[in-house]
Amino acid sequence: MATLLSNGQQSVMATSNGQEQQQQQQQKDEPEQQQVEIRKSSSPKPGAMPSLKLNRMGSVSPKDKRVYKIVLTGGPCGGKTTGQSRLCTFFENLGWKVFRVPETATVLLSGGVKFSDLTEKEDPPTPTTFVYKDLPFAAPEHSLIDLTASCPRCLAKAASRPNGSEAYKFQENLIRTMVQIENTYFELGNSSNRNCLIICDRGVMDASAYISKDKWEKMMAGNKWNPVEMRDNRYNQILHLVSAANGAEDFYSTEDHACRSEGVDLARELDYKSAAAWVGHPYFDVIDNSTNFESKMNRMIESVCQKLGIDVGDRLQATSRKLKYLVALLPPDSEFPPFADFDVVHHYLQSAGPKVQARLRKRGQKNHWSYIHTQRRPNVHGQARIEVKTQLTHRDYMNLLAQRDDAHFTIYKKRRCFLINNQYFQLDIYKEPGHPRCKGLVLLETYSSLTGDALKNCMPKFLNIVKEVTGDPDYSMFNLSLKEDWSTTKKFCRSATHGKQDDQPPEQPPKKQYHPYDENSD
Repeated sequence: MATLLSNGQQSVMATSNGQEQQQQQQQKDEPEQQQVEIRKSSSPKPGAMPSLKLNRMGSVSPKDKRVYKIVLTGGPCGGKTTGQSRLCTFFENLGWKVFRVPETATVLLSGGVKFSDLTEKEDPPTPTTFVYKDLPFAAPEHSLIDLTASCPRCLAKAASRPNGSEAYKFQENLIRTMVQIENTYFELGNSSNRNCLIICDRGVMDASAYISKDKWEKMMAGNKWNPVEMRDNRYNQILHLVSAANGAEDFYSTEDHACRSEGVDLARELDYKSAAAWVGHPYFDVIDNSTNFESKMNRMIESVCQKLGIDVGDRLQATSRKLKYLVALLPPDSEFPPFADFDVVHHYLQSAGPKVQARLRKRGQKNHWSYIHTQRRPNVHGQARIEVKTQLTHRDYMNLLAQRDDAHFTIYKKRRCFLINNQYFQLDIYKEPGHPRCKGLVLLETYSSLTGDALKNCMPKFLNIVKEVTGDPDYSMFNLSLKEDWSTTKKFCRSATHGKQDDQPPEQPPKKQYHPYDENSD
């Protein structure tokens, strides 16, 4: 357990029952608990968070407490095991409680379940009777011993076969078990008096990567599940750690891993499938192999910190930045890789001050919705801006709609999410009703640490990209939603407060500047 000393330094201790009792006794002896503060680096950085007040036991007030649920997924040899350990250590040292949800498939299959037992009426094959064609559903890379063992991917593949009814039922029960196990940890997080990070070793949607689409849809319908609830609302963030077989082949290995036997080519295929299963989640980060492994782990941690609004100062390397491009003449759907489409609605709210911005987002498919409240404000240094996102219930969303800002149009979009070249893209297609400036507007967004030719090579070649508009106030969603003409090239100088004008015109038209409200578009 990590504790904080009164001088601001961190001290990490192993927690035992005796230590807990000693701490509890000290708490009794000192009724007025000393308040300590997590001190941040003095270097300003986007994603900064105001100092968090903790008591000596590391608890926070209920209104400030956060429970953040992430999924670690990816292909073989991507760093999930190490990444889980690094995240755990990092956040425990910040005073957070961390729960690690085990991979359900491994837990159940390690109990003696064999996929061959679930799909064949006759006795399972033995080393003396086995013929590969007798088990065409098995993963082709597996050795003879593997074929009579337990493999989550082979189980899922077997469930998709016509004679795989037992495997199908087991796969269905596996997902139900996964949901229940995760719910147990989620409840523990909600009842904790500390900020809580819950790390899931894969999530519900991973099962869809290895089962036919019709079987998956049948399973979803039979259990009254839907992707918005099982993917978007269930988890706060998805981290896909790209397999070493894709970009770091020299480091790909199957040694010292009892459940891994994939060759490089198959590992690449599995990596893509596991990523494609999560396409559509609003906060899906692909952590690739463009850097060394240590930097890869730091990028993963920083990605979580950025979403949470935690200022890590210069402890981690700066990585991805948001990139935005103007797109013209959309190609037919057949030219896209597998994609997910969503209806998205944005409302800007009345703000608490000129430097604070608030908005609501409704995002969904087939009338199933997720709701997010976003607030942007300056950090404690007054320079960079931070975003705090809160997931809402439908009731809370409807209540907050009463605070809509009449100075803004409601923004309607169709959002298309897809994965190509190990890069996750969101294509925003603006819809009516809206301001005439938004008519026919299509913007492509992604996050990347790549530059130059490396970035150019990963861009979708099937799209007609007109130009990069990153930081261009013409394409800020805040500006696009304003009912008035916000342009700073007018005679009158716009202030940063919701498009109001100063009383006196400037001597010369000012140059366009990056608008302070050019936010990430959720």
